Amino acid sequence: MIDTLEFHTASRRHLLVECPDLAATMHLHRALESAALEGVEELIPAARTVLVTFNPTRTSAPVLTDAIHGLEHTGTDSSESREVTIDVHYDGEDLAEVANLLSLSPAEVVTRHQRATWQVAFSGFAPGFGYLAGDDPIFDVPRRSSPRTRVPVGAVALAGEFTGVYPRASPGGWQLIGRTDATLWDLDREPPALFVPGTTVKFREAERESVTVAEASAESAVSSQPGAAASSHSCTVIRPGLQLLVQDLGRPGFAAMGVSSAGAADRGALQTANRLVGNAESAAGLESFGGGVRLALTGNGVAAVTGATATITVTSADGAVFRHHLGEAFSLDDGDELELGSTERGTRVYIAFRGGIEAETALGSASADTLAGLGPAHVEPDTTIRLGRPESAPHLVDPIRSADGQRRLPAPGETIELSVTLGPRDDWFTSTGLQTLLGQVWTVTHESDRVGLRLAGEIPLERARTGELPSEGAVTGALQVPPNGQPVLFGPDHPLTGGYPIIASVDDTDLAAQLAPGVMIRFVTETSPVADDATTTDHTRHSPQNGH
Repeated sequence: MIDTLEFHTASRRHLLVECPDLAATMHLHRALESAALEGVEELIPAARTVLVTFNPTRTSAPVLTDAIHGLEHTGTDSSESREVTIDVHYDGEDLAEVANLLSLSPAEVVTRHQRATWQVAFSGFAPGFGYLAGDDPIFDVPRRSSPRTRVPVGAVALAGEFTGVYPRASPGGWQLIGRTDATLWDLDREPPALFVPGTTVKFREAERESVTVAEASAESAVSSQPGAAASSHSCTVIRPGLQLLVQDLGRPGFAAMGVSSAGAADRGALQTANRLVGNAESAAGLESFGGGVRLALTGNGVAAVTGATATITVTSADGAVFRHHLGEAFSLDDGDELELGSTERGTRVYIAFRGGIEAETALGSASADTLAGLGPAHVEPDTTIRLGRPESAPHLVDPIRSADGQRRLPAPGETIELSVTLGPRDDWFTSTGLQTLLGQVWTVTHESDRVGLRLAGEIPLERARTGELPSEGAVTGALQVPPNGQPVLFGPDHPLTGGYPIIASVDDTDLAAQLAPGVMIRFVTETSPVADDATTTDHTRHSPQNGH
């Protein structure tokens, strides 16, 4: 029987299960994988928690809580684990500092790092990055007081009780003890991640000097380089605006490899645009941040624009100008130019073409993940985007204008209410801090992108607990609170795990994705999905309502 677990609401479709230690977390994760509980869609293990994503139409948090309590496990894993050996050049610039922190010589650090047996406890931070827990208790190393702005690919590092290898160059605060030529992430390999939870890892001294290998360049924006010849159905980007991305509904199911689902920031807007032109809802379209896009069309077709408010103009080859409405399908002829004005209300506009976009995929999705660097890169001027043939679309064009045309999004300077679900770490904040969250207006700052929206309030959120929170899973819409007390609202490209406490999550992530800098937010609460379960931690005590 699994006991000594704590359950926390993480959102309306996420349950955070807290374990007493890392070993218990790893056992719980394996037990949940084996159990394949009804309605569970994805698991994100971390240092002391497992984040459970579930489908609320098939199960509920109280049902899952009972089911998890009833799981049988022995505390051991009888399955044969995957084993990996990593060759390391122990010449890291922090090796001497680590030796001093551990009261060892550098040679002793290297020897004990090699003698230890390490196991991938969980993934996160970047695709292919694994948090490796070892069996030598000497390894408990504090992070650097000042993180590096760039850690090289292949760096072998220590932090806390973990060791890890950086799969790509990125910022980081871990202590560097060496480097390896091992490829941690390769989309042509199955699985792409060398380190997946449960993998046993041994480190050994490399016998010869490594050969520096240049990092792979970003994938082509779509399926052709700038200036490439147009296909029979395509669009060429004359002006991409501030940011133009290919997006579909993302790549769920790869959290164990450190890959978030990403996908369209306003999923409902993309789905609506696809329905209007007769595509499957999951078809790839274009996501424009801020509008200002101009496209030249090759071939006849049908398009629809949804999301943020912007003017929609089609200019034909003979100079005729046509205006179209948001949320309606319209025809396009060979030689037409489609232009979107700057966004007036909201920030993201979606363009769907009948037949969809034929883009390169990564892990089955054409979604551009700006944090992980997966999927198509930003679309540049003169890029030609191949479109599917209109007759290949599975449905008829929807002649009815969608509700997108009537959806009123906030403009900068206006105030909007956003419903939130408290938890999983609202108990890290004082009652005054919770009152501040719900009582004052928060402003979306210019430091905002697909990773997250930085919010600013006159009074920072007051914490009841200080210190570090072991890294744990985070969801799109989470309100993570760094030490300055000013929350960050996570977007679709957020990191899978994080160490700052999350006070609440926004219920309508589509609406959150449309908030421009200068928009002001008032947060309000609704009921928590686990409030009625007596075995769970109550995260609705500050809410005006309780109950399931």
